[in-house]
Amino acid sequence: MSFTLSDLAVNGGPKARTRANPPMYPGGLEIGEEEKREVIEVLDSKYLFRYYGPEDVPSKVKLLEQEYAGYIGTKHALALNSCTSALITGLIAAGVEPGDEVIVPAYTFFASCAAIVAAKALPVICEVDASLTMDPLDLERKITSRTKAVLPVHMRGLPAKMDAIMEITRRRGLKVVEDAAQSNGGTYRGKKLGSFGDVGAFSLQYHKIITSGEGGIITTDDDLIYTRSQAYHDVAACWRRDRFAPPDFEGEIFFGVNFRMSELHGAVALAQFRKLDAIVDRMRKNKKRIKGQIESIPKLSFREITDPEGDTAVCLIFYLPDADSVRPVCEALQAEGVDAAGIYDSGIPDWHVYQHWTILHGKMMPTKKGCPFDCPLAEPVPEYDPDACPQTAAYLGRTVHIDIPPQLSDADCDEIAGAIQKVTSVLL
Repeated sequence: MSFTLSDLAVNGGPKARTRANPPMYPGGLEIGEEEKREVIEVLDSKYLFRYYGPEDVPSKVKLLEQEYAGYIGTKHALALNSCTSALITGLIAAGVEPGDEVIVPAYTFFASCAAIVAAKALPVICEVDASLTMDPLDLERKITSRTKAVLPVHMRGLPAKMDAIMEITRRRGLKVVEDAAQSNGGTYRGKKLGSFGDVGAFSLQYHKIITSGEGGIITTDDDLIYTRSQAYHDVAACWRRDRFAPPDFEGEIFFGVNFRMSELHGAVALAQFRKLDAIVDRMRKNKKRIKGQIESIPKLSFREITDPEGDTAVCLIFYLPDADSVRPVCEALQAEGVDAAGIYDSGIPDWHVYQHWTILHGKMMPTKKGCPFDCPLAEPVPEYDPDACPQTAAYLGRTVHIDIPPQLSDADCDEIAGAIQKVTSVLL
């Protein structure tokens, strides 16, 4: 079927979509009787704090940790109040210290970078490649004698190139903290995300694949990292058999913070976790249906998929021939009823893109003195030029991004694909 400019909805033609898109709250829209039942059990027990309460009541948070560890395939899992807390805790537990450098990709939510600063380390920004995840080639270029750890991000549902990243980091003796905030339930070459590095970190915030409103999970196979994570996330040492006993070994307990997860959050997270695979399966089905109808469009190229079987399929991302095409194509798709957006526009701030991390560019801290930026351990401190990652900006500048909620029907998917065919046939 051929279209002309007058057929486009942006020019007064009929819309391709016949109903509104569901919002991208994959797990949030699935909240139902299971979550209610778990929460009511907690309220009825009057046991809201996981470490001590009625002795005959099992902890929802503890059960969540046990099921998560079994699912990811790690020895340990620890529930926290956010993924940012999980990243901070994981970095510190893995031994990151003031003056150390931690490499993080230029396309990730700013919290990945903020966690490094909170651990009093220095972020070093790495390019992404066509997968929009950490570029292993640039990763190796960014390693210095001060590099302690690497923080790869499984961005927008897709696994990073963990085979190459792990080869580099193990050869160079670096720690790895995986940020799987946006890729809960994903795999890479058959292995669960969050089980490759020394630490994995997951998000249960409302916009993520499953949710407890707020929340995070750490996964690890390392007994010492697990112990140190417990120590840091609970300064009151409630996690110890005898919280007032002397340390069992040097470094077992130390100053920490309160990043604990409550039983109410644990109850919701537990019910959501049991829906994870079903939610991911539906997103994969929807993405496959849409992409199958548009992948032959001549002037579209698609985000490099590092592992088709492991992609959680939270979104469809394709590249246009040039950055100038992105805004008119997105506006036309939006008029057709498709929630399409470009990822990077230099004039529109976005906390997911390094070029807009003004807090880092200006090294903005609550005080003028202290680590990591005003600290003798950190000298020389890197400069953070907004234009320092041109490859990332070039890829992101040509992208069109479309969320893939699990709640889409087959008819919805067909209409989205039809809208993309219609708009691109006229504008490209």
